[in-house]
Amino acid sequence: MNKLALPPKVRIVEVGPRDGLQNEPDRISTDDKIAFVNLLTYAGFSDIEVTSFVRPSRIPQLADATKVFQGIHQVPGTRYSALVPNIRGLEDAFAAGVKTVAIFTGASETFTRRNINMSIDDSLTRFAVVARRAVDAGLNVRGYISVVFGCPYEGQVDAGRVVEITKQLMDMGCYEISFGDTIGVAVPTQIESVVTLLSDHIPLSRIALHLHDTRGGALANVMTGLICGVTTFDTSAGGLGGCPYAPGAAGNLATEDLLYMLDGMGIETGVDLSRVVEASRHISEVIGRPLPSKYLRAALARTNSVT
Repeated sequence: MNKLALPPKVRIVEVGPRDGLQNEPDRISTDDKIAFVNLLTYAGFSDIEVTSFVRPSRIPQLADATKVFQGIHQVPGTRYSALVPNIRGLEDAFAAGVKTVAIFTGASETFTRRNINMSIDDSLTRFAVVARRAVDAGLNVRGYISVVFGCPYEGQVDAGRVVEITKQLMDMGCYEISFGDTIGVAVPTQIESVVTLLSDHIPLSRIALHLHDTRGGALANVMTGLICGVTTFDTSAGGLGGCPYAPGAAGNLATEDLLYMLDGMGIETGVDLSRVVEASRHISEVIGRPLPSKYLRAALARTNSVT
């Protein structure tokens, strides 16, 4: 059997503090959020998405964005980012000391209108202004495209439209685009076809995959991404976060599950799996329920059986 051509190193963008916590119904204290981010920092991540500077009425859970961002212990070599929806959010993020911001749109009209109350074109017009202001201020800008592999309202998504949106985000100055399987419907063949198409227009080094495990396919899709040459993946500690369009289902790919697979294949990440477990244990105790990561559950069960 021929040996798979896999990358020697992978970069993991930890999104648990933002994407994982934003839909939690019960208020999480600022101190607990800060402790969570600090534990993730100690695990060795190069990228942590800390929060989102949105109107408190939109996402009450992240209303303390400034306090959280200014309260975390930041270390050299780790990029701490925040999502910004508009100029006001950008100004608040900049005032808080954020140096990397993320902007987001969707690949289907219905999803984008329901998610941010505007068309795709209108969102791109708004974010062009945000990105220009951010770049002029010396900030890094990351782009997100949601529902790339399937939409809860429209079903199949036009890959050609994804390419058009990608080009516009790149023209705005985004250093990287994260392509989301927001409802967790992608299969490996779809990952291969979309990544192959995108690679004709954007370097593989600037492609990130944001995969959800709603139907249990995230790791298989990561494997396909690796074979295609993708080296950046978004994950959430413990699998924190859910899929709002599939109530009760798992959402974000768990950081521990991906780390276990990559460590076992000898692919370097620079992240300490045992320390991620500690971060997930902390936030699991805070929210009062177990998290869906399979590795985390096995690790905690093993620890409990020993003690």
